[in-house]
Amino acid sequence: MDFSELENDNTGRCRLNSPVPLVCLKEACVLGVDEAGRGPVLGPMVYAICYCPLSHLADLEALKVADSKTLSESERNRLFAKMEEDRDFVGWALDVLSPNLISTSMLGRVKYNLNSLSHDTATALIQYALDQGVKVSQVFVDTVGMPETYQKRLQQCFPGIKVTVKAKADSLYSVVSAASICAKVARDQAVRNWRFVERLQDFDADYGSGYPNVCPVQLAHSYGHPGEGGRRCCVGGLNSRGPGECWEDHLLLP
Repeated sequence: MDFSELENDNTGRCRLNSPVPLVCLKEACVLGVDEAGRGPVLGPMVYAICYCPLSHLADLEALKVADSKTLSESERNRLFAKMEEDRDFVGWALDVLSPNLISTSMLGRVKYNLNSLSHDTATALIQYALDQGVKVSQVFVDTVGMPETYQKRLQQCFPGIKVTVKAKADSLYSVVSAASICAKVARDQAVRNWRFVERLQDFDADYGSGYPNVCPVQLAHSYGHPGEGGRRCCVGGLNSRGPGECWEDHLLLP
């Protein structure tokens, strides 16, 4: 992936894409949407689409793609390289959104929250595939917010396409798993080569991909709850983890 545009200016956004396979211009295709970097400590949020003809869906499944969060970095890189080898039937596109752009959107006088930004980015990527001539007939999306509302919105935008929006779609549909891998591989590369505007000196660059190590602990636990391996916890905010479930985020500190 060529991130030269982002490396020259990482305050905005950039789009990357593979060549469109010729077969995707002729045959009905399935397209998946997922993201990486929603709510990280550092680095961009990356939205990705991946698509292939329905006639080649079994070939994509044969690669054994999976939710990127369940894979090691080496496994993700290997699978992405394999998808690159299969360019005759697999295509992808990315939208990389910088932290600066996200913060400016959310803190502006006219509020533009992260869910709306996510929805609009996904919609634009689907439209981008259509504009490139990809014959999209089905779309599968990993939800942001309420899946029913999100699906209704996308279905209105693309009335000629069957749209399915579900939680954990990246573990249910291989084409969304493939999009998840594309997004995470791109984000890892972006973070690895990130140029900090603060011009930091003499700092440890081994900071991973920007996600804190979070230990979910039930609300009954106290502020002094011990972490794993004898480490102490710093209690974070409250997060809804599903119907009737509310948890504290405990950040494990050395």
